[in-house]
Amino acid sequence: MTFKRSALSLCLLLTACGPLANARAERIEARNPPQGQMVQVGRATVHAEISGRGPDVVLIHGASGSTRDMEDLARRLSPRYRVIRFDRPGLGYSSDLGKDGNSPLVQADYLRAAATQLRVKDPIVLGHSYGGAVAMAWALEDPGHTRAVVLLAGAVLPWDGGLDWLSRFASTPVGEATAEPFVAAFMPDWALNRVVKNLFQPNDPPPDYVESTDAELALRVDTIRANLRQLNALKAHLWLMAPHYRDLHMPIEIVHGLADGVVDYKIESLQMTALPNVRVTAAPGVGHMLHHVIPEEAVAAVDRAAARAK
Repeated sequence: MTFKRSALSLCLLLTACGPLANARAERIEARNPPQGQMVQVGRATVHAEISGRGPDVVLIHGASGSTRDMEDLARRLSPRYRVIRFDRPGLGYSSDLGKDGNSPLVQADYLRAAATQLRVKDPIVLGHSYGGAVAMAWALEDPGHTRAVVLLAGAVLPWDGGLDWLSRFASTPVGEATAEPFVAAFMPDWALNRVVKNLFQPNDPPPDYVESTDAELALRVDTIRANLRQLNALKAHLWLMAPHYRDLHMPIEIVHGLADGVVDYKIESLQMTALPNVRVTAAPGVGHMLHHVIPEEAVAAVDRAAARAK
């Protein structure tokens, strides 16, 4: 009887997670409204923020992020560049593309279509972490009009192994119906702060990082779902993309922290030096969120890419 009551209680809790998660998402969006403009691409919407004047630089954020994660870097680049920040499909305020959006190539297609509407011309495309895969996809899809690529701890090559079992389970049909709504409904603020701290290790995040970057947008159930689907599918798409990198001839600048515990320097960046157009800057003692820890190196990489592209 005790087991039956426990099972019933669990079922009732999981049933309640959906409405609770949706209500929490509404509160999160009310606190963190979009700051830029919405660009219609087919049936999808792409959220973009633009600042500065000069040659175009496109900034693409990583997993669980949004345009706000790139705000500080955009501010530093805006005096000399026109900076366009996009929310990747399914994250921030850009539409989820469903399973099609699991492909960095498809994501890049939508972002390029939005960029065309914004009159972006021959941009330098910068991507952080997962955004690095989308930046490389952008270059592969439109090499003639991609001035240069900058990768900040970019996940651009396939690696051994995969995600942890919980992340794999969460993106299954059962996990999407149970684990994802549960996390979206009940994940506490302290847990979000712990995730951020782990992302920055061994460095400390800025004291106001969670608030200033609207990090809680990542806790919406639709965002959790899209993010996990994309992460679980990434390696398979990189196997298809990586052999074609040798066909790219534009400058590629890479900056990667040697203490990065999220995206491995030796696998993702050091191996890229086999390509003649790739230059890598290694940052000792720096973890995954280098655009916040050593933003001056990210700006310098953009400047080097621009100079090489001339």
